[in-house]
Amino acid sequence: MTFLKSELSIPAILGACLMLPVLAFTSTYSVAEDVPPGERVLSVGGSVTEIIYALGEEDRLVARDTTSSYPPEVMDLPDVGYMRALSPEGVLSVNPDLVIAEAGSGPPETIEVLEEAAIDFVAVPDGFDRDTVRAKIEAVAAALEVVEKGEALAAEVDAALADAMSAEVPGTPKRVMFVLTAQGGRIMASGTNTTADGIIRLAGAVNAVEGFEGYKPVSEEAIIAAAPDVILMMDRGGDHAMTDDDLFALPSVAATPAGETRSVVRIDGLLLLGFGPRTPEAVRTLHGALYGGA
Repeated sequence: MTFLKSELSIPAILGACLMLPVLAFTSTYSVAEDVPPGERVLSVGGSVTEIIYALGEEDRLVARDTTSSYPPEVMDLPDVGYMRALSPEGVLSVNPDLVIAEAGSGPPETIEVLEEAAIDFVAVPDGFDRDTVRAKIEAVAAALEVVEKGEALAAEVDAALADAMSAEVPGTPKRVMFVLTAQGGRIMASGTNTTADGIIRLAGAVNAVEGFEGYKPVSEEAIIAAAPDVILMMDRGGDHAMTDDDLFALPSVAATPAGETRSVVRIDGLLLLGFGPRTPEAVRTLHGALYGGA
């Protein structure tokens, strides 16, 4: 297969997803000496915010980032901006004593300012497999100093995920192509080492696109050669939305098995790609859409 060599900016397109390499940050002590550490928490990253709510520690939140949109009540909190483009002024304006962030949050210059202001910054590990979900939960719980609650939640979610992954795959596993965007008729798809690739595998399917890591534009020849049975996309509106008719009108997509059967699955992006406490639900939802059943 051949792939187009150019790459686009993923963070500006994906928003709620967790795809970039980990940045290494160090933690310091709280700026507010009269407040116990972790009593004014800024959550950066949708999965981190979901974990905080699942732990029952949401009362400690004072703000969130733009990617944190679940559960719905989190939208009432102040928004300090996009996780990879945080400004020092925006963060400092909510006076946090602890920032818990998904790996890749930043930029580094902002993190340096927070460290100079003696604000704790904890980067949560990322990844694309079952172990990642447990590690994230345990890391957030440790940052909040509720380790026992974290162990209990991690065990509960891990058991649910194991059950979801055990669902039977009838016949040959489906070949799935995750399409991040198709603006201007150019498909940007997921290769390996991404959350999209990870969730496809957890749901008992095969990533139809091989030969590169990350998210890249792919050529028409590569799409046809990938021969996906199903197109997987985030369910979203706005400028990045694309109707089924527009998708299957693309000659390269129309020439695939997915195009012939008009097979497309759309799932909420944060649910699908968050790798947080709702990952068992994401696996069940995708598996059911691919193979039928709940």
